[in-house]
Amino acid sequence: FGIILPVNFFSPYKASNIIEFWRRWHITLSRFARDYLYIPLGGNRKGTLLRFANLMITMLLIGLWHGAGWTFVIWGGLHGSYLVINHGWHAIKKKIFLNTPTSATIWGHALGCMLTFIGVVMAWVIFRAESIDGATKMFEGMFGINGFLLPPNYLGYLNHLYGLGDFLAGRGWGFSEELEFFEGLVEAGSLLLLAFITFFAPNTLQWMQRYKPALGLEGFGIKRFNSRWVEWRPVTAWAIATITLAVLSLLSFTKVSEFLYFQF
Repeated sequence: FGIILPVNFFSPYKASNIIEFWRRWHITLSRFARDYLYIPLGGNRKGTLLRFANLMITMLLIGLWHGAGWTFVIWGGLHGSYLVINHGWHAIKKKIFLNTPTSATIWGHALGCMLTFIGVVMAWVIFRAESIDGATKMFEGMFGINGFLLPPNYLGYLNHLYGLGDFLAGRGWGFSEELEFFEGLVEAGSLLLLAFITFFAPNTLQWMQRYKPALGLEGFGIKRFNSRWVEWRPVTAWAIATITLAVLSLLSFTKVSEFLYFQF
């Protein structure tokens, strides 16, 4: 119909810091919050402390925008804290004449992406939990406070390493049949594939960049891909891939998808 919408997401998990993450994640919401909350509150015009306070208030309100619950408020506050720390670190670097971005090197960029991803995932736990108590229990499981669980066949694998399986079992590690998903290499490989797509593969906007699929793409400095396998083209292979994705999407309509936000 000739309708072109603004960019809303642009590979946010490729961000090397939380500031960049919010420039890639829910871009239209971030722009709205900046123009109608952050700037009217004073933005960065009234000193560093007020700037950080305005930033925190904005993120708390973004949390409330997602849902009327304490988990959403804490999620917004956590991201506000991340942003304050990130902006504070940038200010400290300028004062001590470290103007070279940490992401200038491959290792610096990789470290930044890893830290950002971990921080975002920690916040997602709170966002997705039904209650603060539920989020606490999830964190306890993630950090192994209640011990670690592995599939039962891993016990045999680890015992081949000088009885390591029995050693770990005696120190709180469990081997449960409930973890069937991680038993096979196919399942583990699927997680690696998803990780590769998330962190390294081009996104759909980059696939379609030849046809200008969204407004505001020029702000991301997209570089054209020279490989014909990356850019979408009206050829047989891409037609088959598109039809396959369309069929899979139609088949998924029968699945129940829970609405996450409370009193959205």
